Amino acid sequence: MKSTNLCLAFTMMTVLNGCTDKKENITPPVAEKKPHDVGSHGDKRIDYYYWMNAYFKKTADSDKVVQYLEAENKYRDAILADVKDLRDTLFKEMKGRIKEKDQSVPVFHNGYYYYNRYEEGSEYPVICRKKESLDAPEIILLDVNRMAKGFEFFEFENSAVSPDNKLIAYAVDTLSRRQYTIYIKNLETGEVFPDAMYPCNDDIEWANDSKHLFYIENNTQTLLTEKIKRHVAGTPGADDKTVYHEKDSTNYLALTKTTSDKFIMVRSRSTLSSEVRFLDANNPKADFKILQPRMKDVLYDAVEQNGKFLIRTNLDAKNFRLMEAPVESPSVENWKEVIPHRKDVLLEDVYPFKNHFVAEERKNGLMQLRIRNIATGEDHYLDFGEPAYAATPELNPEYNTPVFRYNYTSLTTPESEFDYDMNTKTKTLLKQQEVVGGYNKEEYVTERLWAPAGDGKQVPISIVYKKGFKRDGSAPLLLYGYGSYGHSSDPYFSSPRLSLIDRGFAYAIAHIRGGQELGREWYEDGRLLHKKNSFSDFIAVAEYLVKEKYTSPAHLYAYGGSAGGLLVGAVVNMKPDLWNGVVAEVPFVDVVTTMLDETIPLTTNEFDEWGDPKKKEYYDYLKSYSPYDNVERKSYPNLLVMTGLHDSQVQYFEPAKWVAKLREYKIGDNLLVLSTNMSFGHGGASGRFDFLHDIALMCAFFLKLEKPV
Repeated sequence: MKSTNLCLAFTMMTVLNGCTDKKENITPPVAEKKPHDVGSHGDKRIDYYYWMNAYFKKTADSDKVVQYLEAENKYRDAILADVKDLRDTLFKEMKGRIKEKDQSVPVFHNGYYYYNRYEEGSEYPVICRKKESLDAPEIILLDVNRMAKGFEFFEFENSAVSPDNKLIAYAVDTLSRRQYTIYIKNLETGEVFPDAMYPCNDDIEWANDSKHLFYIENNTQTLLTEKIKRHVAGTPGADDKTVYHEKDSTNYLALTKTTSDKFIMVRSRSTLSSEVRFLDANNPKADFKILQPRMKDVLYDAVEQNGKFLIRTNLDAKNFRLMEAPVESPSVENWKEVIPHRKDVLLEDVYPFKNHFVAEERKNGLMQLRIRNIATGEDHYLDFGEPAYAATPELNPEYNTPVFRYNYTSLTTPESEFDYDMNTKTKTLLKQQEVVGGYNKEEYVTERLWAPAGDGKQVPISIVYKKGFKRDGSAPLLLYGYGSYGHSSDPYFSSPRLSLIDRGFAYAIAHIRGGQELGREWYEDGRLLHKKNSFSDFIAVAEYLVKEKYTSPAHLYAYGGSAGGLLVGAVVNMKPDLWNGVVAEVPFVDVVTTMLDETIPLTTNEFDEWGDPKKKEYYDYLKSYSPYDNVERKSYPNLLVMTGLHDSQVQYFEPAKWVAKLREYKIGDNLLVLSTNMSFGHGGASGRFDFLHDIALMCAFFLKLEKPV
């Protein structure tokens, strides 16, 4: 029965009844207010929209929450009705640039060439292989399009073929919660075993006997990776044995197999410390051994090469260094330095081959790939020749090979796969992403700029625009930022982005603190009690671009998602008049309340990133910048806020509450639109085309503001 309160909550009858298409008569929903004290440390903090977590908590107001979100979606459709045709045009345009019938570059491993191919019009890949030669008959392992039939959402995330090539294990998510079910298929008979494992993350590794499978079991409520389990193919999942249980709720688990196929590796990691265990892949029933017990404020990870572990660590090395230790005695007292620490170079990863290793390094914000010949000790670097780019290793499953595969891209160069012969120092282009309809990179310009922050730091900027772009302050510019978890926002090519750039926009990336572009210190200077540096850096970049006349506040737009949504949520409180429009996608905006609630997925893993508000120092600091807590009565820029009802990372109620509070406080006529995908979660739609609907919505929003339809 509909309550009186519910009737009062949604005062948008003109939208619901479709009585008029006049904007001035379109009324947004007004959320019901229910006082709830979420304060701590003697601080009375009243949250009037706390009730919106009811759907997540499965409490009495669940239906009311869904009805409110649906009402907001109807308001979205009404207020953006004038760009409906533009959204459709943009979607078709973006989809039209994607080569529909396509195939990945084959990867050779254990006697087979593996590849994915797409049929025309299909959303999902067909997973295939050919035995020993590319001229051999095709063998279809999995047709994900058939598997996805009947599901609104279907994410095929990972697969692993057994060493004897007879079984394939794979992980799928049909709820958009990043809670996977692992299935095993017999490749000789086509039978999918009934012994499905759930809930899991997507890490899957086979022992060398092709019988035992290792995977990670998740906690169903917090989604934390808690247990490493060992499964025997063809037996019930209930019989699976727990081989490791992580008791520290601030740690994540990861499961890998060494390229040499000798060891199964388990890594337990928090923001500040880690611990690695290893198991002989030929002896799956043995116990995992600890490489080195976790040490306070020390991170390390390890790969195996020729009877030694190569160990990347920040032990006495802020930007990490490379060590080695014998497999038989790998603890810290036996570590020997291979690559020393450097103040200006961050060592990000290492990839072992039998006769070489590739070190992934970062200098001046740009990726470098360093090749070392084990026999001679000679090092050399790959040369990329552009001012801003991204270069990353591709899948390299073969251990005994001199050929290293990597991906190269920039803001103007489509993704390009290369094979690089580490002996002859020659590279071969295997495939470059095709932009259907034609694309000429010579028509575009990319630059690397540096903006001065308030404390004197120089913040890198990557920017792209089309030739003919006028630097007189009249051009629109979209600024993107993230700046959390040490994630570096490398400049990459995006064909959907062309829909804005070809319409006169510049696109810029602010490489702010909290990322790791300029080394570990760059990250540490943007987390915990230094988090506000991320926000002030972003503002400094925006003001620099205005000063240099790339744009002006009337034409400046910002976009951020997840922790980047926190970023843009904070800066619109700090500098609301600097932006004409902002899109916050799945934004982490109610920081204090979420970090106080350990039942919310992943909260405990985040304490070393944001701080634990059970401690007053962190509570006060988080509250001082939390976008939800700092909404004030003032004019805000035009805002589009996007979320997903089933989000596993940032729950839907954070952006929903934020929008409700903004509606209550904001003054002026600027747009405030909440868009909730009622079927999907944090990553948006599955499939290679469906996600473009969200991008088309964002672009249409920016274009509507720049040139009103």
